[in-house]
Amino acid sequence: MSKALSMDLRVRVLAAVSQGLSHRAAAERFGVSAASVSRWRSREREQGDARPKALGGDRRSGRIDAHSDLIIEALGPEKDATLEEVRRALSDQGLVFVYGTIQRFFKRHGITRKKRVRMPPSKTGLTS
Repeated sequence: MSKALSMDLRVRVLAAVSQGLSHRAAAERFGVSAASVSRWRSREREQGDARPKALGGDRRSGRIDAHSDLIIEALGPEKDATLEEVRRALSDQGLVFVYGTIQRFFKRHGITRKKRVRMPPSKTGLTS
């Protein structure tokens, strides 16, 4: 996984730029890209420092999680609707999610899709 460049390097590059070096010259001098220098410079202007943004992680599940009550309701009173039935019920309400997005939502929230009742081994005649 990629890793953000150090704050020390960012500070040194931005100090060189503030002393009159161009973005390209500072980038070449410190072995970074000119685009990075530009991003760090604008981030410094916007938030006061060039601290990196968070890396990795889930950035999109919030869209479906915001409708968790509707999704649970779409499962029906017996909580036995299929993923496709849930997807269609949400679509009827103007919420369009693909099958995999709903499947990951269920996995994240511990909702299982088994429809059969599992019997303990002693009731099925099997011995362990």
